[in-house]
Amino acid sequence: MFEDLTYDVILRRMLDRAEFIANNQGFTIDKRTGSMIYFALAPAALELSLAYIELNEVLNESFADTQSRDFLIRRAAERGITPEPPDPGTMAIRQGEFSMDVPIGSRFSLNRLNYVVTEQISTGIFKLQCETPGIAGNQESGALVPIDYIDGLEWARLTDILIPGEDGEPTERFRQRYFDSLNSQAFGGNIRDYIDKTTKIQGVGGLKVYRAWDGGGTVKLVILDSQFKVPSSTLIDEVQSEIDPEVNQGDGMGIAPIGHIVTVVGASETQIDITTQLTFASGWDFAQCLPFIEQAIDDYFTELAESWDRSDWINDPTISLVVRISQIETRILSLIGILDIQNTLINGLPQNIQLGPDNIPVRGNITNV
Repeated sequence: MFEDLTYDVILRRMLDRAEFIANNQGFTIDKRTGSMIYFALAPAALELSLAYIELNEVLNESFADTQSRDFLIRRAAERGITPEPPDPGTMAIRQGEFSMDVPIGSRFSLNRLNYVVTEQISTGIFKLQCETPGIAGNQESGALVPIDYIDGLEWARLTDILIPGEDGEPTERFRQRYFDSLNSQAFGGNIRDYIDKTTKIQGVGGLKVYRAWDGGGTVKLVILDSQFKVPSSTLIDEVQSEIDPEVNQGDGMGIAPIGHIVTVVGASETQIDITTQLTFASGWDFAQCLPFIEQAIDDYFTELAESWDRSDWINDPTISLVVRISQIETRILSLIGILDIQNTLINGLPQNIQLGPDNIPVRGNITNV
């Protein structure tokens, strides 16, 4: 709004005004650089230009579509909306396997991260919580090293992700959630209410809500974890307990209203096998290119999974994902070492594949013919 009010513009206006006043008084002044009036007005013009820059920042911080994160959080708080998860994020819950039962509270390290034992699952199998918040706790598995000596311990391994750790909610996703709250009000167990309440639970990344799926008063929640993958049974149980505990379903003992019998299930995977005919650049072959191809396909499938619960499903949750041959070919063709691609098949067919409404794609076999 104030972009045109630069130092040069302000100084010229001030000098012109000084000249106008002087002329009205019947004398002239020297406006050249280095003159007395120039030295008198230049510092003030600089400070005014800086004030206009700051004023522009104030204007930007007044509206939700241009606010920086801190001010956006303050604006959203007026509607009871906070980042989910809050900064700096939540801590991953992992499964650990040990040669013996270890004490609750014992600590282990894996490379640069530390984990603490929180709960026993079965003999030699425990839940561990990463001490570092965020997605870093999801990324590595392998041999654990005890931080404190444990007598008789022969080996320890970090294995499955039970509840993924999450980084603090990205600013633009939080901004969109704030605007969504203005367009759709959460109230008394409507769809928006289920979305708001369920996605606040640690580890939940995607959600579809089905009403009356098994008769009147029944609700089905289909979830993805925060990595947009099929959730673990541990996460499904956590969400079920939070929303509507199985021991007294429909009694309103969880978040769900009285009379709503809620069933929480995980999304399913559809394996996608890809057969294609590749032409390689000089010095490249299929074995060398395969890791890059797999990563490109995984990235594409993750993007699809992230859009699995896009906004248009609210009116029709049976809307499903489509895996497209054109997307697969475009992404593979952009890789180093690939000159051409043709005759691509998905699960043996030369056509796009539409998944079930509760399914996400997962990479299967990739074959070059």
